[in-house]
Amino acid sequence: MDLAFLHPLYEHPGPWASVYVDLSRHPQDATRQRRLTAEAMSRELAGQGADEATCRAVRNAIEELKDSPEPHGRALFARAGAVVLDPPLARAPRQDRALWAPLPRATPLLDLTGEDAVAVVAYIDRRGADFELRSALTRETAGSVTGRQWPVHRTSSADWSERHFQLRVENTWEHNAAEIADALAVCQEETRADLLILVGDDRERRSVHERLPKRLHERVVDARHGAGSRLLDGDVEEARATHVRRRAEAELERFLAARAPDDEGRAEAVEGVPALVEAAREHRIDELVVRPDGGDTHREVWVGEDADQLAVRRTELKILGEQNSWSARVDDALLRSAVATDAAVISLAPAEAAGEQDVPVGGLGALLRWT
Repeated sequence: MDLAFLHPLYEHPGPWASVYVDLSRHPQDATRQRRLTAEAMSRELAGQGADEATCRAVRNAIEELKDSPEPHGRALFARAGAVVLDPPLARAPRQDRALWAPLPRATPLLDLTGEDAVAVVAYIDRRGADFELRSALTRETAGSVTGRQWPVHRTSSADWSERHFQLRVENTWEHNAAEIADALAVCQEETRADLLILVGDDRERRSVHERLPKRLHERVVDARHGAGSRLLDGDVEEARATHVRRRAEAELERFLAARAPDDEGRAEAVEGVPALVEAAREHRIDELVVRPDGGDTHREVWVGEDADQLAVRRTELKILGEQNSWSARVDDALLRSAVATDAAVISLAPAEAAGEQDVPVGGLGALLRWT
């Protein structure tokens, strides 16, 4: 998951208000319901010690969502009387919730916005293709390509002139497939799409697939729909969910392999809170691996103002020279460190195998930049 959008949360000190609002229900009295939600979240924050200006900013921001067309929900992060970040959610939260804490409660974003696979759907026929950008939050046109328009149909005659015509038809198909593949590769690069879903007859799909750059082959999904068909939301969602699950399973396998020590007893992955805290302090985390239901995710650690100021015990921070420290959830502290050091972060929630074993131990692990 690309966490660059979270940088504003760590450019200012806390405490922070973190609010998750479900927008998946659209009652007729939406204005009244949003007002009630706004008041409830504001009271919840005030009860936890939030200042009035921040409570008011959150209340106003939620009330402004009364006409929002968003299908899932919104997260709000506020401090000092202002909403600093309000990303839309790719999945609805289980319930509306609000928290006032030293660090932003950002870890739920891994599952509510993270791994929202973006797909480019290419509707292919013999003359060209139309591209459509699809995600949990997006459905929009993404361009088109038009190839040679004549000739594109073959005949059944065995006459020499007809065979020559068929050869020209074959050449036209090959030319069009190459142009579609080139345009699709450019579209993927511009949109940074995770998936390329090809829709059309078998031959046209195969011709385009073969001409795509090899780096994109593993991103391709063939939709079993003929030319002229349009994919339903459920078709795209299934392809996106399969992609996310397979990626999570692949990262889990990579973590399992990396945590096995080499001949010298060194491992390229660690798990457990003490080892992770040490790796975060030393900027050694290359990818943070999170299983949201893990038993250690809610454990408290001590943090300072900077991302690498974290420790299992408060006295450790004082030894490191940090005079001000606060108690915070370890998953949020590690997430702040990952964002600050440009480390990758992945949730194992989509991985089917992750629910069958305690991996990583306690729900938190990391692949290391160096051992």
